[in-house]
Amino acid sequence: MSARASQKPPSPQRRAWLRWWPAFAVWMLVALIWWQRSGQTPSPSGGNSAAGKSTPARSPHPPIVPPDEETFARYAGSASCKDCHGAKRADWLKSTHALAERAPTNTLDRAAFDPSRTFRHGTQNTATRADGETLIVRAKGLNDLERDHPVVRVIGHDPLRQFLVDGGKGRLQTLEASYDPQRNEWFNVYGNEDRQPGEWGHWTGRGMNWNTMCAGCHNTRVRKNYDAATDAYHTTMAESTVSCEACHGPMREHVLAYKSGTKPTPVTKPTREQALHNCGSCHARRAELTGDFHPGEDFFDHYQLTVPDLSATYFADGQVREENYEFSSFLGSRMHAAGVNCLDCHDPHTAKTILPGNALCLRCHNGTYPNSPKIDPAAHSHHMTESAGNQCVNCHMPQTIYMQRDSRHDHGFTIPDPLLTKEHNIPNACNRCHTDQNVEWSMAAVDRWYGARMNRRTRLRAQVIARARAGDASAKGDVLKLLTGDDTPYWKAVAANVIDPWLSDVDVQHALISALENTNALLRAHAASALGAAAQGRVPAVQVALRKHLADASRNVRVNAAWGLRDEVPTDSQAGRELEHFLRINADQPTGQLQLGTWHLARGDAATALGHFEKAVAWDPNSAPLHHELAVLYGSSNRPQDALRELQAAVRLDPGEAEFHYKLGLAWNEAGDLAQATQSLAKAVELNPRHGRAWYNLGLARQQQGQTALALDALFRAESLDERDPQIPFARATIHAQAGQTADARQAAQRALSLRPNYVEARRLLDSLRTTQ
Repeated sequence: MSARASQKPPSPQRRAWLRWWPAFAVWMLVALIWWQRSGQTPSPSGGNSAAGKSTPARSPHPPIVPPDEETFARYAGSASCKDCHGAKRADWLKSTHALAERAPTNTLDRAAFDPSRTFRHGTQNTATRADGETLIVRAKGLNDLERDHPVVRVIGHDPLRQFLVDGGKGRLQTLEASYDPQRNEWFNVYGNEDRQPGEWGHWTGRGMNWNTMCAGCHNTRVRKNYDAATDAYHTTMAESTVSCEACHGPMREHVLAYKSGTKPTPVTKPTREQALHNCGSCHARRAELTGDFHPGEDFFDHYQLTVPDLSATYFADGQVREENYEFSSFLGSRMHAAGVNCLDCHDPHTAKTILPGNALCLRCHNGTYPNSPKIDPAAHSHHMTESAGNQCVNCHMPQTIYMQRDSRHDHGFTIPDPLLTKEHNIPNACNRCHTDQNVEWSMAAVDRWYGARMNRRTRLRAQVIARARAGDASAKGDVLKLLTGDDTPYWKAVAANVIDPWLSDVDVQHALISALENTNALLRAHAASALGAAAQGRVPAVQVALRKHLADASRNVRVNAAWGLRDEVPTDSQAGRELEHFLRINADQPTGQLQLGTWHLARGDAATALGHFEKAVAWDPNSAPLHHELAVLYGSSNRPQDALRELQAAVRLDPGEAEFHYKLGLAWNEAGDLAQATQSLAKAVELNPRHGRAWYNLGLARQQQGQTALALDALFRAESLDERDPQIPFARATIHAQAGQTADARQAAQRALSLRPNYVEARRLLDSLRTTQ
């Protein structure tokens, strides 16, 4: 991720890493133990071309990452290009790529520090000044002490610049104090937030660590080289900043041939597909698999791409919400599906668009490009020719401001749809511009102009995804249709992400197994990720399917399959080695520690796992999800008081997350406090009325308190949300029987047996009811 990614830590509700590496099965085990001890037993509840490989896997024996010396010896440096490629190099020198990262200079940076300034943000003051040739930022750091921090590097150029300082042990840290060169103004990149030392997202924390968060995309062929034993970095690179060789690959042989008088081999020009993957390697929100992508390689052999899921990272129609750096949105667009590429719009050396305004879009939308509708902008937009509303990008590539100053276009090429705003709070470009009007006004205009044409695939798809996110059980069939239908592989991958609530259903498992055979690596990877939870639940068909894809042609599929089989995957296999490498290179972050802990837990080493989980919480003490996961392990390690403490911390940090209240209710029950358990479970269903398991356990708790009517009401609600779970009607039958409501008890017991014909306890209860007639 680039420096931009470090502007804000993940929101408490968003746990993308849990989506890929779920600990759900462990939680269900803990819930089972807790309620069994109380006498109750709940049941567990891209365009087509991008990386469409399906050939046999490569040899498992080559090193995943070659040594630094061997790698960097093949690079010549961007200065070596000027003799032959002067014009292109001159274009590059003025680009944001050339200025992606550099040493501070008086020419570019002195004005930001001289004269000295002080600005206040939250409860803190930050001061800047020049001390001779050294540029200084004075800010609050560790131990709440203000001190001087000499600037050692500069990231970015326009519209903002961030500054790197020495963090010790090979670390560089990105200051929150940033500079806007257009306004000649200092500002806090976090806006009105008042982050404090000790927080993951404070500039002293791991969330603002350059080695992990910034270096790889602001420089050329970076090796992070994290040493877990000393918690230190020995980061190296081929060249500082995004150089010529960042896109063309190592050119030393080419340059030496030129200097020796030998005809050099031509400069490597990437294919269209390679160019797309090269751009994506930095312009994507993704997880690192190898830490060593280089031009010409497949994106999906080095990264796990973040696409829309059940979290709030994207809106349900694919519009960006949190930062995603363009690539994922573009893969989900109709432009990419039609064969459009980054370089069709952007000059590779200046990084600017190749034509201004609508002229760029009309290169294709003028009736000459196959299958591209001819567009008359004024007639299509219903706006005046010179108005902002007549610019294609303002409707189909709306801008969002990140880092307080950086306005970026959404590359999903989405269609403004005010109806989705009204139904699901998805923004539309009409009201983004016409802020003085309400959504009904926009809906009326859109209906008048476009009518029935608005009821298109994009709207229907967004509605399905929004329903799945809202926990609507009826959305399952439509999500399944999206997964198995004729949409692009990208949106099928999204369906695999949002089908989580129904992973225990056989038809869902079969659809995901079928998706594993698709030629598209992105879809296969997310299908494998979704199936991982079912594999941990020991579903034979799922395990067989994932084992097959341990030898998949794409590394991201192999790693996901290996994670799903983490309790059994051989560590000397290709997939096992790649998974362990992934875990090692991400071990410098709290989520990496969580993943390592989950790995060791699956391998039967609970003591080592606990150390990793505790380190994750220590590194990010303000993360509610991490406290939640540590509580799981404490619970399964027979440390109920520690589990209770961690769940209380999770609820304190994120009081709006229903799942944390639900688990806290289970923990209170384990601690013997039924009143607190009931209160927490009631809060869970208040926050999420569709939380079936919380309703079920609330029913059991209320019955233990003698609240029969309330208990039955809770169980009826649970049953309406999970009609396939036989334990819910069985619990209801038991309560009806205890209350002397024989007919209702008989009906509920029969319902349980219809769902599970071999349900012994339900059969016994029904037989006893018959004998008492």
